[in-house]
Amino acid sequence: MIHADTQGFEGKRAPSLCSMHSPDEGNTRVLRKIDIHPGVTRRGNLDGHTTTALVVDVETTGLDPASDVIIELAMRRFRYDEDGVIVEFGRGWTWREDPGFPLSPEIVALTGLTDADLASQFIDDDVVHKIINETDLVIAHNARFDRPMLENRLPDMPGRPWACSCEQIDWRAAGFEGRSLGYLAMQAGWYFDGHRALNDVDAVIQLLQHEDTDGTALLYELDKNALSDSHLIEAVGSAFETKDALRARGYRWNAAERVWWREVPDNQLLSEQAWLATEIYASGKGATSMAPRMTRRNAFSRYR
Repeated sequence: MIHADTQGFEGKRAPSLCSMHSPDEGNTRVLRKIDIHPGVTRRGNLDGHTTTALVVDVETTGLDPASDVIIELAMRRFRYDEDGVIVEFGRGWTWREDPGFPLSPEIVALTGLTDADLASQFIDDDVVHKIINETDLVIAHNARFDRPMLENRLPDMPGRPWACSCEQIDWRAAGFEGRSLGYLAMQAGWYFDGHRALNDVDAVIQLLQHEDTDGTALLYELDKNALSDSHLIEAVGSAFETKDALRARGYRWNAAERVWWREVPDNQLLSEQAWLATEIYASGKGATSMAPRMTRRNAFSRYR
């Protein structure tokens, strides 16, 4: 766990978690609307060591961090104890920003934002910097997208460790199918209105309170995985004929670098090296390199 900063939280009481199922003998599931309010939760250990986390979400003009820009930014901080139990919610923040050019029809349909919604709007860089500076851990549901977009918009943003609730929680082991935010929320018994970045932020926070099959909060798993080192493995020189084996193993194709890659935690590194040595780089497999390229990563360098 990392040290907490306790400033910026209101002292009001937040409502406790609701039951997710109807009493109709399991034949009906009631979906409850996610509704997070600032204040203490009356759960966990508020007086012990706590960590301050910040969930962020962006809406953008497209999917390329190099050429597209943020048109909506939302964030909310919260504090959690050493067991991953959220003890206090902070306020929600939302900014919109005029990109200086008309939105495409596809982005209007996807985000629900129009040119009129963004006209003369801008992100308050000073406030965003202050919030991030008072945060111990930044969380996004797709940090591989959100972090580069945010860092491009705020190149002097304070350096903080990042976590990805999509990748760094084993949703299947926790009893879920898929990893899309709306589907995960529905399976947990919740729903939220789409098209708004702050609604996505609150959906992530709600899901982080969900308990794993062993009774621990999923936030505990995210915290542990985020603060552990991992290894980016790039299967350089792998033969074309081994692409199906790499894909089945969980590798992804990086078109720009023309290489298959995967990221694994420390405790999986040896087994992954053994698999690569046998299936990709062994004699007769056609590889033009002797071994993969490996880069150690941590929560500060991951998802950049």
